[in-house]
Amino acid sequence: MSEDSLYAGDIVDSHHHVWRQADMPWLSGPMVPRIFGPYEPIRRDYLIQEYRDDAAAAGIRTSVYVQPNWPLDRVVDEVRWIAELNERTGWPMAMVGCADLFAPNAVDVMREQQALSRLVVGTRLQLHWHERPEFRFASGPDTMKDPVFRSNIAALADLGWLFELQVFAGQMHDAAALVADHPAVTFVLVHAGMLTDHTDPEVVASWRAGMRMLAALPNVVVKLTGQGTFVHRVDPSLIRFVADEVLDLFGSSRAMFGTNLPVEKLWTTSAELTHAWKQALRHRTEDEQFDVFSRTARRVYGL
Repeated sequence: MSEDSLYAGDIVDSHHHVWRQADMPWLSGPMVPRIFGPYEPIRRDYLIQEYRDDAAAAGIRTSVYVQPNWPLDRVVDEVRWIAELNERTGWPMAMVGCADLFAPNAVDVMREQQALSRLVVGTRLQLHWHERPEFRFASGPDTMKDPVFRSNIAALADLGWLFELQVFAGQMHDAAALVADHPAVTFVLVHAGMLTDHTDPEVVASWRAGMRMLAALPNVVVKLTGQGTFVHRVDPSLIRFVADEVLDLFGSSRAMFGTNLPVEKLWTTSAELTHAWKQALRHRTEDEQFDVFSRTARRVYGL
């Protein structure tokens, strides 16, 4: 196929960040080993104009901001700041905030966020835990069983919000139980379930088994994002592999593209990244490609 045959329609970025370094201790504090490797180049402000420039270079016309781990006692300030950016620039068009879902007052915090801005459509609190310490975020592998957390997840249905679910394959059994117990809540699986090595048959088998469990639940949608996290580059074979697995399991109406900027700028540009996903999906039907690049995200985030 020629380059002219690549997808050329509307693109929604379902997952990006913007930030001021001073707002987040993990960016302004000491360097420590992290899941995406050395990160000195992003220990700086990444403001909305830079993101808009990156979006324009990739042909992105609409975006969804996802929380990048402000301190939990400042998550209302975060929503206020993003709302101000939208009022001034029109970007982003929706946001996923954060709250301490292990705290009894989490619903009060989320209601305050909702009252501040119509842009807030959901919340994320990262739950991923791995045997490798630098891959961990949560305090343990089974935090989804916590009764306070589960009560707060249940409250999302009343708020009309979704939950952005970030887990590894070994946690997907618990994740499937959580999703099944809350059928009125949409769960968005971040980074396509965080496959750590697509060349290792045992790793792939575990990931695929977990993905099948989640695919059986109609209230799960998958983000085709973050595939540079473990390889620290744009890997066309990995992107193609993950895209095909996700679309074959979930269907294109439950899959959506996102950039994960500025994290992915550690090893690529927005244009190169988006082009790689277009290449990976070029053998799919036009309708499937439109779902992944636009229609699914517009439906899920009410854009």
